[in-house]
Amino acid sequence: MKKAVITGGAGLIGAGICKHLTDKGWEVASFDTRAALSDSRQILCDVGDEASVAAGFEQLGWSELDLLVNNAGIADPKNGPIVDLSLEAWRRTLDSHLTGAFLMSRAAIPRLRRGGSIIHMASTRAFMSEPETEAYAASKGALVALTHAMAVSLGPKLRVNAIAPGWIADPDGVSEADNAQHPAGRVGRPEDVAKAVLYLAEAGFVTGQVLTLDGGMTRKMIYAD
Repeated sequence: MKKAVITGGAGLIGAGICKHLTDKGWEVASFDTRAALSDSRQILCDVGDEASVAAGFEQLGWSELDLLVNNAGIADPKNGPIVDLSLEAWRRTLDSHLTGAFLMSRAAIPRLRRGGSIIHMASTRAFMSEPETEAYAASKGALVALTHAMAVSLGPKLRVNAIAPGWIADPDGVSEADNAQHPAGRVGRPEDVAKAVLYLAEAGFVTGQVLTLDGGMTRKMIYAD
């Protein structure tokens, strides 16, 4: 049975990934500060804390695994005016996304079987922005760079890729106008990300890549009315 560790398994996207892989017969462990609402194994862990990550893998007890998905991170992209952004808040955001991915990867790499992979959860915000999202955008952009750096360093034993989701939501919480912004005709769903994770986990000739998963929204030109 293949084994996967998913960080942020209690969130919308993480829970979807855990469920999809479990349904496909994987043994799944969720690393999160909250319990995940899935059948995955629950490891309470702050991925941005070195000691917590070490304790989490010790508690898990797996000597081998096939997939690590670095999905955890502060979800709210807004940080307010950058002139008012505290160093503490900046570091908190980067630690949750970037440092967490580094610490989890470092701990997982010795356990990953040959042919295994790591997937970082980036964002379309690595390539485009709204005002006052500097910390979030910086962390996601750094994950893109970390992806190709690790792919070069760890190949050919391991593959490293990233997914850059756009707007992912519960279908019940979006309007027709929200859906219409996307060339694909709808806002993304957690299962879209989960299917992309499984694809990258099995795509043996794909590494160092970023899969943009946004329904075409970042390709759509928008003009003022």
